[in-house]
Amino acid sequence: MDRILIRGLRESGVHGVLPEEKERPQPFEVDVELSVDLARAGGSDDLQDTIDYAAICEAVSRVISTERHELIERLAERIAQVCGGDARVRGIVVEVRKLEPPVAAALDHVAVRIER
Repeated sequence: MDRILIRGLRESGVHGVLPEEKERPQPFEVDVELSVDLARAGGSDDLQDTIDYAAICEAVSRVISTERHELIERLAERIAQVCGGDARVRGIVVEVRKLEPPVAAALDHVAVRIER
């Protein structure tokens, strides 16, 4: 199966369990992998024959910036839902990284990865 990959999409949003996470936007980074048959688009060179990755980026950014969820697991699920709206999408992998998690440890990020 062919893939459309979106890597490192960054957006700010209000997601988290702690009171301070519910008050202020924080940075998130998302990777999306869509399993799609790209043979038709490869032959036709027509945007109508593929998934428009610009539209996917806009939809993901909108979910992060306008919705509010306590868990990044739920945020990942919502992103998968909006990315899977086209019947041509056969599978989705979403990874959501919280870049500034409120933890006492020194770390790069925390993340969840879901496959649908």
